[in-house]
Amino acid sequence: MGKDQRLAVEKQILKAEQLYKAKQFKKAGKGFHSAGNLYLNLQEYDKAKACFMNSAKIFLEIKRYDTSIELYRQSGEACLRANNFIDANSIYKEGLNLIPKLKNEGDRNSNYVVFSVLSYMCAYVKGTPNEGLEFLKRTSKKVSKDFFKEHQLIKLVSEITLALRDNESKYANKIKNNIGNYKFREAELKLLKYILLITHIKLSITTSFKLDKETYTTNEILNLDLTFNTKPLVEIINNSFYQFELNQFNITKILINLSDNLATNNKPSVPLLLDIGEETHLRFKIKPHFQVDNSNIGPMVLTCELNNDLIFLYETQSITPNLVSPPATLTASIRNLRPPLLDKTSPLEITIENQSEGEALDLKLDVEFPEQLKVMRGTTNKQIYSLRSNEDIKWEINLKPLEAGDYVIKIFINFMDPDQNKIEEIKEFPFSIKL
Repeated sequence: MGKDQRLAVEKQILKAEQLYKAKQFKKAGKGFHSAGNLYLNLQEYDKAKACFMNSAKIFLEIKRYDTSIELYRQSGEACLRANNFIDANSIYKEGLNLIPKLKNEGDRNSNYVVFSVLSYMCAYVKGTPNEGLEFLKRTSKKVSKDFFKEHQLIKLVSEITLALRDNESKYANKIKNNIGNYKFREAELKLLKYILLITHIKLSITTSFKLDKETYTTNEILNLDLTFNTKPLVEIINNSFYQFELNQFNITKILINLSDNLATNNKPSVPLLLDIGEETHLRFKIKPHFQVDNSNIGPMVLTCELNNDLIFLYETQSITPNLVSPPATLTASIRNLRPPLLDKTSPLEITIENQSEGEALDLKLDVEFPEQLKVMRGTTNKQIYSLRSNEDIKWEINLKPLEAGDYVIKIFINFMDPDQNKIEEIKEFPFSIKL
């Protein structure tokens, strides 16, 4: 039977081509239209689309604009049957360009709304509803304001938008309960059910963030766990209303919005296959570079795909990590610039260095020598307003050893860290004088 049908449709196309060459345009257009319907029965939707488009262009040549626009809609419907939403969207947008040629204002208004809403619906199921809305808004300028505002399909779009904006399923349920009232064709109605499916899924997914610590310094890695919970989706997916059998649910892209002081160190690999009815843990490593007043992780935008076909974006909440500057730590060292000799003056160099990431503020230094080491020149006390990371201070003291022996030189260090914590340290250094 299938072979006979294919033979019949091939003959139909051949005849339509011959009629077109003979300039019998009306009969040729009808021939391509019939061939398109035959291909629909064979579920060869790409070929059906091509036949409908050939017919539409022929009727356009003879200025049968109303028929041509109808054929554009049928061509888009053939794409919908194949879940080819991108091609369908292109066809609806192309069809909109023909609408100004219609003589009747009511027909123009009606077709503007229908074609632009169908375009919006195609954009919605491919993850770009805002793009569809913007296109719809631009088209609205060509339609009577009252007609546009009161049209049933415009109200439908408004309900979907409100459902997402207010995170309320009651708006989507209203469409679902009144779905028989919309003047959609079979494939268009199925497209609407896909939109309701995506909307209910987006509203039902729950996510939560968890950090492994309450407070981090800016030189620590933040370990973040994102729980993606699909347990509420089981009932939705199993609902026969949507005419959809789920085979795969994937996260195909992860976009992380971060404040300027943070960077992603590691994130999950994609595509990531999810188990419906389970919690999936997505783990991230975030590296802070410096401290700001309001560090922020999120929102994250996850691109989700159902059966590698229907696409939607899921936006998480945000989380604010508690970041503090790392404690400032100072190193001290001493160095003899000449070998020290008994009863001889020799220079000693003292170095204080900030090798940490934190800044040392209000720094006070006191160097204590035993009585047997007499200070001949130089200061034993220093006060510095700030010693930043990787900065150092050096100065010299001239010492005169009075007695041989093993001694200890002490450096008392006092300063405030960036969080105004007081730090006190004592550094000790052995110092020997031989006979």
